[in-house]
Amino acid sequence: MGFNSDDFVRIREEYSKKYLKAHESADARRFELYAKIPELKTLDGILSGTASRIMNAVCTDNAEENIAKVRRENETLLAQRAEILSAYGYPADYTDVRYECDKCGDTGYVDTKMCSCMRRALVMAGYRSSGIYGLMKSQSFDNFSLDYYKDSRDNLVSMTRIYDGLKKYASEFDENTYKNFLFIGNTGLGKTHLSTSVAVKVIERGFDVLYVSACGMISDFESKRFGGASQQPSNDISRYYGADLLIIDDFGTELTNQFTVSCIYEVINSRMINTKSTIINTNLEKSEINARYGDRITSRLFGEYLPIIFRGKDIRQQKIK
Repeated sequence: MGFNSDDFVRIREEYSKKYLKAHESADARRFELYAKIPELKTLDGILSGTASRIMNAVCTDNAEENIAKVRRENETLLAQRAEILSAYGYPADYTDVRYECDKCGDTGYVDTKMCSCMRRALVMAGYRSSGIYGLMKSQSFDNFSLDYYKDSRDNLVSMTRIYDGLKKYASEFDENTYKNFLFIGNTGLGKTHLSTSVAVKVIERGFDVLYVSACGMISDFESKRFGGASQQPSNDISRYYGADLLIIDDFGTELTNQFTVSCIYEVINSRMINTKSTIINTNLEKSEINARYGDRITSRLFGEYLPIIFRGKDIRQQKIK
């Protein structure tokens, strides 16, 4: 699927506007000078015919010699133009088109490849639309510390293996990746931090990630179901099915009823059928998940998802101490 389609359309439109704005600004500066320096307009008229003169020279008997002559004349005219501008206090490039990115000329592409500037814009848009923009500044693989698990050798070994495995998963994520994780453990053991780290890395690789709390997801489905035509764009539920990676945080904190269980089952089952990767974070154990959501959801979570058990002492409490 790649970058979020809505982000891509919006960014492409922004680039089109930037490109047009750069040319319109250059035209405005040129017309400003024509009003002050009439001879400049005459000179530019001659220069604009350079390509035509070169084409005519190609068709002559002494093509190379005539093309070289046209180019020498063009260089002389450009030098005269620069002198005129300098005499009036303007730089030689005053009427040049000024792009924000000189590499792609504000088109977003260099030849047929996406320019790094457009990729950066899409990545930043991905952070914002993913739901992790506020978390990404403080939660990444780079600032995840294993020191908080050193109280127990078994915990340290386990968390080191989890950290390395998730980092590899995120770094190698591509359009063929289909692997689901169920993060299980008490509050404050790093589930949110590592799931955010995965999201950041996968977005950087150019894939659409949706990070949401279970309560937020149910709220979107309720708005879709009961909100009617007045629902906001943020309540669009299509990304729950189409995002390359869906991360549901705080699974089990939402109000549980027949409607919410139905919504959760639909998302989990649809993503399984369409082989879309999902990560779910929960404080609940298997028996609690079964009691709350029933056999259909439990069997899918523990049959299609790799359970990852987080153990240790509450990191927030360790930081306070």
